[in-house]
Amino acid sequence: MTSAVMQPARACGPDFSRYLGRMTQFFSPLMLVLCGAVLGTPARADMHALLVGVGDYQYLDADLQGPGYDVGLMAQTLVARGMAPGQITALTTMPDAPDLPAGVVLGQPTKAAIMAAMQGLSAKAKPDDTVVFYFSGHGSQSPDTSGDEQGGADEILLPMDAAGWKGAIAAVENALLDDELNAWAAGLTAAGVKLIGVIDACHSGTGFRSTAGAGHARVLPPEVLGVPDDLPAAAPHPVPELGGAFAFLYSSQSDQRSFEYPLGEGQAQRWHGAFTLALTQVLREAPGASWGQVLAAARDRMTQGSARQEPDGEGPLLDAPVFGTGSGTSRFALRAGQVQAGLLQGLTVGSTLALYDSPAGGAALASARITKLTAGTAELDAPALPEAAAWAEMQSPAPPPPLHLAPVTRAEASDAQDYTAIEAALTTLRDEGLVVLNAPTPDLVPIFTAGTLALAGLDGVLDPQGQGATPRAVMRAGEDMTAAAMRLLENAAHATRMRAVLAGLGAGRGLSVGGPPLAVEFERKAGAQTADGCARAGKASPNDPAQGVHGCDELWLTVTNRSGRVQDVTVFYLAQDFTLTPLWPRRNLSNRLALGESARIGMRIEASDPMSFAAEEILIVALSPEVDEPRADLSALATPDRLRAMGAEGHALSLIAGLMTPEDGTQTRGFTLKRPELTLLRQPVLVRPNASLSAPP
Repeated sequence: MTSAVMQPARACGPDFSRYLGRMTQFFSPLMLVLCGAVLGTPARADMHALLVGVGDYQYLDADLQGPGYDVGLMAQTLVARGMAPGQITALTTMPDAPDLPAGVVLGQPTKAAIMAAMQGLSAKAKPDDTVVFYFSGHGSQSPDTSGDEQGGADEILLPMDAAGWKGAIAAVENALLDDELNAWAAGLTAAGVKLIGVIDACHSGTGFRSTAGAGHARVLPPEVLGVPDDLPAAAPHPVPELGGAFAFLYSSQSDQRSFEYPLGEGQAQRWHGAFTLALTQVLREAPGASWGQVLAAARDRMTQGSARQEPDGEGPLLDAPVFGTGSGTSRFALRAGQVQAGLLQGLTVGSTLALYDSPAGGAALASARITKLTAGTAELDAPALPEAAAWAEMQSPAPPPPLHLAPVTRAEASDAQDYTAIEAALTTLRDEGLVVLNAPTPDLVPIFTAGTLALAGLDGVLDPQGQGATPRAVMRAGEDMTAAAMRLLENAAHATRMRAVLAGLGAGRGLSVGGPPLAVEFERKAGAQTADGCARAGKASPNDPAQGVHGCDELWLTVTNRSGRVQDVTVFYLAQDFTLTPLWPRRNLSNRLALGESARIGMRIEASDPMSFAAEEILIVALSPEVDEPRADLSALATPDRLRAMGAEGHALSLIAGLMTPEDGTQTRGFTLKRPELTLLRQPVLVRPNASLSAPP
C-alpha cells in the first residue's frame, strides 16, 4: 500500500526447465549450479565427485577467471565434509589451484576427458552411492537436433576445447549437450545411484548491452559461437522424465545470469562464482541440514550483492540431509594468533571478533578487531591474545564503507549531451564522503544515458528488461538535475548500507537445522488500472512475487514465527529508485510475534511507470530480543534522519544505528556491543508493465 513500492527489473540466465524438461526430464545443467556436492547417503555407501572448471578456452575468446578457484574450493569443501580426495576427479584449467586437496585426481576439461570421467563414474558407482557433478564455466544454446526440446534449442556446456558452430556436423564443436547429460543421468538414477547436479554457468545471454561492470557473466550467446538462427526445427521427440533420487541446485533463476566476482585486491585477488562461494560458506557449518535448507541459507548469504542472482533448486533429494556433519559451529579456529578464516568465509576488515577457549559455549575471553585479510586467514589487532584463546566468533561486523561506484560510462559512445550537472552531484557526494568514485570493486555502475544518470548493478547491464528498467535520476517539482542525481545517489547509499548492515549482523551464526525463524507466504490479488486509479482487486491466490506482479495488484504476506523465541518483525519495501518504505508495523502497533503467532501484511503496487519493468524487494527483518528488552521497531532505518535517535531504544538498535551512521572517526571506535540475534529475509518483486496484464480473475 505504498507508492514507492514497486518498479522494474530482472536479468537473464539459464533455463533448466529445458535441461531437465521442467528439471526432471534430464540432468542437463546450465545453471544448475553448485548444488551438488553433498547428499545424505548411508554410512556404507561411497561418494564420488566429478568437478569441471573451464577458465581458459583453447579456441574461444571467452576466458573466465573463477572456475579454477571454484573447483579447488568445492573439492576442499567436499573433503571437509567427509569425501575422500581419491574419490574426486577435478578436470580443470587451473591444476595448481590453491585449495585443491592432495590426492584429488587431476585432468584437463576437454570434451573427451569429461565424457570418459562420466562413463567411469557410471561403471563404478553402486546403488545408494552418491555422485556429484559440478561444472563451472560457460554455457550457451544450440539448435535442437533431436526433437526433445519444446523451445527448439539444446542447452550446452562448453569444455575447454569447444569451438564454434560447424555446419558439417550441425553442432557446436566439442560442446557437451544436454542430451548427453540426460542419457548419463538416467543410467545412474535407474541403477539406484543418487545424483547431485551442480553447475555454475548459464545458457541464456539475452543480448543486453553491458557497460563496465565488475562481474563476469558465465554465458556465451549463440551468435558468438556462430550458431545459425534459421535452421528448421527437429520433429518432436519426447524424453521420459528423470526418475530416481536426484537434486539440482541452480545458481540463478531461469531469466537471470550467473556471475563471478573478484574477491580481495592486488596479488591476493581471486575470483569465484557468487553462488559457489555462498554455498561453500554454508556447507562449512551445516551440522545436519537438508539441501533445501542449505540452498535457502546460501541465498541469504547473497543478500549484499547488487546483481540480481537468486539461486533455485529442484528434485526429491532437496529434503534429504547433506552428507557429513560440517563444523557445527560458527566459530573459527585460532592458530598462532591467526584466525583460520578470511575473505572466503565472509569476514571483513574492521569487524570485531570475540575470543573463546572452546568451539562452543563459555564466556568470551577478550575481543579483537580484524586488521588484515587473505582468502583464508585474518590478522587481529590485539598485541597479546589470551593464552587460552583458541576460537573466534563474529561479535560485530565492520561498518560498511561508503557507496562504491565504478568509473562512469556512457550508454552510447556517440552521446554528446551535457552531463555537467550530474558530474557536480557526484563530486559533491564524493567530497562529503558518501560515495567513492572509480572504485575497483564497486557496488553499482553509473551510466550516463539520454541526459540523466542510471545506476546499474555489478554486471553493468542497462535496462535488462527493457527501457526504464534500470533506476534513473528523475527530476521532481522544484529540482534541477543536480538535485535529482544527488537524491538518487543518497537513497542508493543509504539502502545499500542498511542492507549490508542487516546482512552482516545476521551472517556467520551457523545454519539452524530448523531453517529460518520466520515462515513467509505470499498471496496476490489481481488488480486493474482504470481512468480513476485502481479497480477493486480480485480474490487472493498463492503467488511468487519474483515471477511478476502488476500495477494495482495487492500483495499480502503472512509472516509466522516458527522459532523457539519471540521475534520482533519489521518489513520494508525497497523500490527500484532505492527508496525504503516501512510496511509493518503500522501506527505503533506491536510487532512482537510469540511462538506460532502470525501477522498478515498487505500492500498495493503503485508503479510510477506502468509501461516499464521494475526489480524491487521486500525486506523482512526479525530481531530476537534479550529478556526484558523493549520491543524493537526498525522502521526508523528507512530514513537517515531518525537513526541517531535509536541509540536509547536498546543495545541492538544502538548497534545498528552506530553501523548505519557513516563514521566520523569516533562513533564506532571501540564499539563492541553484543551482536543481536537478527535474521534478514529478502523477497524479490518483479513489477511487469501493465500492457502485459491479463484480465483479473
